[in-house]
Amino acid sequence: MTGQAAPISGNQKRKMRSAARLYAVQALFQMEHSNQSVNSVYLEFLDHRFGAQVDDDCDMIEGDEDLFRGVLDSAVDNQRRIDQMTDRALVAKWPIARIDPTLRALFRAAGAELIGNDTPPRVIITEYVDVATSFFPDGREPKFVNAVLDHMAREARPEAF
Repeated sequence: MTGQAAPISGNQKRKMRSAARLYAVQALFQMEHSNQSVNSVYLEFLDHRFGAQVDDDCDMIEGDEDLFRGVLDSAVDNQRRIDQMTDRALVAKWPIARIDPTLRALFRAAGAELIGNDTPPRVIITEYVDVATSFFPDGREPKFVNAVLDHMAREARPEAF
């Protein structure tokens, strides 16, 4: 076997998909705050985050490139629809424009998957609650994310419930 990579295990694929979701939230946050295009952020993440070595003890995991790109493109292309869906899931006094920008990016990434992906909604919710936990390990945000995403999922894919 010359030049062929070892097959990727199912567990490794799941980790790569989880990493892609985390990177997508970070990329959407970065796009909102830097006014960079989706293409420039996409390339930056591929070049500097996917599989990058942070220090001697920590390597960033390789992300699922297709999922990452798909989430970014769908979030950008469908941002208005996703934001409206998020607004309907939020309390009336807290429209999406008023929430934490990290949560806004997370809802956009998750919303992109809910409207343009065949992954079961419960899997998407669980994955993004895990992302919220990584950003807010001691806060109430993961429970908030769970509730909002459950509402969004029931709107986007009522047949799954």
